[in-house]
Amino acid sequence: MPGLDITPRLAPGRQYIQSYGDGRFRVAGQVYEGSILVLAETTQSWSVTEADAVTAESLAPVIAEGAAVDLLVVGCGAAFAPPPKGLREALREHGLALEWMDTGAACRTFDVLLTEGRAVAAALIAVE
Repeated sequence: MPGLDITPRLAPGRQYIQSYGDGRFRVAGQVYEGSILVLAETTQSWSVTEADAVTAESLAPVIAEGAAVDLLVVGCGAAFAPPPKGLREALREHGLALEWMDTGAACRTFDVLLTEGRAVAAALIAVE
């Protein structure tokens, strides 16, 4: 009996997170060193390396997406740390809901939401 293929079906160009660790990410077949911002169809480097440095300003590329994104999943590093004070409210002013978790959980959550067709982005701090 052949195995069952459970690979999610994604539209071409979707930025599915394939792996993370060792200070890098593999997204849609491409390797990125360091922290990244992931949108439905693009991934870019992100200079943030610590959870307390996540600000609305550092998330400007996500905010600039406007209505194309309504949920932001933030991976705050290897271990959970609370979001900076005022961040949730600042993002809400731009129409973004915030889901804050460790980076591993954020990668998995982003992929699930992406396969569901949700208007989601991720801001992921690299982990070793």
